[in-house]
Amino acid sequence: MSSTERDTGAAVAATAAERAIGSAAEPAAESATARVAEGEELRSVTLPTLPGVTLTVRSRPPRRPGLPPALYVHGLGGSSRNWSQLMPLLADRVDGRAVDLPGFGASPPPADGNYSITAHARAVIRLLDTAGDGPVHLLGNSLGGAVATRVAAVRPDLVRTLTLVSPALPELRVQRSAVPTGLLGVPGVARLFGRMTRDWTPERRAHAVIALIYGDPTRVSEEGLRAAIEEMERRSRLPYFWEAMGRSARGIVDAYTLGGQHNLWRQAERVLAPTLLVYGGRDRLVSYRMASRAAVAFRDSRLVTLPDAGHVAMMEYPEAVARAVRELLDDTARS
Repeated sequence: MSSTERDTGAAVAATAAERAIGSAAEPAAESATARVAEGEELRSVTLPTLPGVTLTVRSRPPRRPGLPPALYVHGLGGSSRNWSQLMPLLADRVDGRAVDLPGFGASPPPADGNYSITAHARAVIRLLDTAGDGPVHLLGNSLGGAVATRVAAVRPDLVRTLTLVSPALPELRVQRSAVPTGLLGVPGVARLFGRMTRDWTPERRAHAVIALIYGDPTRVSEEGLRAAIEEMERRSRLPYFWEAMGRSARGIVDAYTLGGQHNLWRQAERVLAPTLLVYGGRDRLVSYRMASRAAVAFRDSRLVTLPDAGHVAMMEYPEAVARAVRELLDDTARS
């Protein structure tokens, strides 16, 4: 049994916990510094079956009670805030929560220092088991897309639909613009880069990230830029930030080299949930050419391509992504 497969004893123990994610949890310790949009709240959730891991969950009240649950999973270097533009557009259809993976956002680093795809997937699975309200509509971007793919493959009972925005699935020919990010996975490089750029201002760091992940950086509003700068300032105070970045990048690289049943493309073929794939034509991190391969790998899939979008279409074109998700939900409900 895979380490991310169902653990019956753990599931029973987890189900005894609160059934709504964060409903009885403590407010997040970092909430005073992590940015929270109007109508959102952050909660810290201690996972009873995964010692050493505490997750922060961002949520907003659904438009009405009884909506099906959804969970959003961010990408490398991101946080639950990456979904703040999409979540309100779907609040009338799902009861949405976005998780900060261990070591990112307001979630503290894992006690064991494990940032592999498997470890992140295990944390998401335990979170869903703890909530006890699956299956959920699961959405993931980049690293979060790889994590969500693994979750859907090994725990199909937890996933009703799967939405992947530029998922980090293995590529044989990585585009040049993605190489520096991949190099962060080389031991020591992330900390070295941190030292080399220690004199960069938060503004410079924010502009560099925006230029990398947006197809058109001018689409970022002044408010969005201010939020990005604030987040850079907050991250600079976290002693574990570069470790989380480096080890998570290494986890992606390691996942690219895995064979057999743990290969992410093999796991994509095992996914039973109806799947929405969203790819951006100006993505500098995940190649646009991987869209057709993904559409074949996921057995029940639909593909949406946004020619002008970059790596974070849910931030750059949230309305277009929301429309595609609504169509997926409608078709799934009818079937």
